[in-house]
Amino acid sequence: MNNNIKVLFTEEEIRDRVKELGQEITRTYVGKKPHLVCVLRGAFIFLSDLIRYIDLPVTVDFMAVSSYSKGTKSTGIVKIIKDLDESIENRDVIIVEDIIDTGLTLEHLVKLFWARNPKDVKICVLLDKEARRITRIGLDFVGFKVPDEFIVGYGLDLNGFYRNLPFLGILKNEDISGGENL
Repeated sequence: MNNNIKVLFTEEEIRDRVKELGQEITRTYVGKKPHLVCVLRGAFIFLSDLIRYIDLPVTVDFMAVSSYSKGTKSTGIVKIIKDLDESIENRDVIIVEDIIDTGLTLEHLVKLFWARNPKDVKICVLLDKEARRITRIGLDFVGFKVPDEFIVGYGLDLNGFYRNLPFLGILKNEDISGGENL
């Protein structure tokens, strides 16, 4: 697809780590029925794999938010594009996100969710780009810590492309800035 992508995590490494996360969530929520909220679009592949490894009754909802205009830099303004379809009142909620960098989007969602009176809100993120964090948000379940690079694949994209890669990779700068090789 693109020779300018350096593989960061293989399909097998992702599958093994997602399985471990599912088992960790299962142990944490014994006797409960967690409600997973997938942050679209980047987390949909992660969520679909993750729920297969959670050995509990779970429910799922989807929310679409954006803090990015077209491109690679966050605007810092969180816009809700699609809100939840179900109430989270009195539920154990797990926000499922693909990647956290600044933390602004997740911090906004956590505050929004707590205002809706859940029992609990936890965060499950596939990738933690800690070097870019500007908030003090706590993460409960983390797949991988990653460098401050632009990562694509396994649901993560650049302008809508690369989501379908079965691995996670670092996109080289010339492809990020120009986009002519998409």
